[in-house]
Amino acid sequence: MNDEKQAAAKERVYSEAEIVERLKNELPKWYYENGWIRRKYKTHSWKSTLMVINTVGHLAEAAWHHPDLAASYAWVEVKLMNHAAKGVTDKDFELAKKIESVVQWQPATEGGALEGTPPTDQRFAYIKYD
Repeated sequence: MNDEKQAAAKERVYSEAEIVERLKNELPKWYYENGWIRRKYKTHSWKSTLMVINTVGHLAEAAWHHPDLAASYAWVEVKLMNHAAKGVTDKDFELAKKIESVVQWQPATEGGALEGTPPTDQRFAYIKYD
């Protein structure tokens, strides 16, 4: 058995009911559909869409676990499913949590030195935060 198949054999694949419950408790903006956990991020422009795609790409490569992406002018959809395990595993939940925390990060709400993008100037509009 090759290394990829051995690793996949050890990974727990969650049932649909377990996935829905975990999403509800851990990632409420994500949903389960057709074998994937998914999230659509709304952006203000193509530039913002590309920034989200690059951010997700960086996190996925660092994690060595790669989502499927779909995009248009003002949105990016992230779809996660472990191809080797043929289902949703802990890898999918962990990467989804990291993507969520980075893409939804709003420095201005933390009270630190970082102010975030100006909310009143559309020239700098970025993510449409939930």
